[in-house]
Amino acid sequence: MAGSARHRSDRPRPGPTREQLAAAAERTLPDVIAPGLDVLFVGINPGLWSAATGWHFARPGNRFWPALHRGGFTPRLLHPSEQHELPGLGLGITNMVARASARADELTAAELVDGAEILTGKVQQYRPRWVAVVGVTAYRIGFARPKAAFGPQPEPLAGARLWVLPNPSGLNAHFTPVTLGAAFAELRAAVIAG
Repeated sequence: MAGSARHRSDRPRPGPTREQLAAAAERTLPDVIAPGLDVLFVGINPGLWSAATGWHFARPGNRFWPALHRGGFTPRLLHPSEQHELPGLGLGITNMVARASARADELTAAELVDGAEILTGKVQQYRPRWVAVVGVTAYRIGFARPKAAFGPQPEPLAGARLWVLPNPSGLNAHFTPVTLGAAFAELRAAVIAG
């Protein structure tokens, strides 16, 4: 029956157990990256749900994937398990800090500063056109830019243009799904403009 078939990303998936989440602490998550991407998105660090599943921005309630779609980066809403499709769209994902934690505020300033250095090396190696950090506080601390605001940044990062987006975590109540999508769309417009 037309219209009643559910897309594969719409199927409910069981989440990790409490034990699997506990075991995911301190794990790392492989980057979704390739040379010459249009945009490399940079999360703060993987949450336990992401570390347990192996998928970036995987926790239900995280609004990264809907914002990516609303912003015009993907032709349809992708499920985190479909992250492997991103490089084909010119997109990638990495993190400022590799280790997983229950909350981003568990990270130290030193970890964010070290993460900024590691990120700079990745950008030098893979040469994305744009780098989009999703989390202004992590960006401010990691790159010693205490007054940085959302949007384009005046300085490039290892030759890539730099943009700061709001954190898509469901805990970030300052941004609704609509305003978060609009922030992603603003970046998309800049990417298209060159």
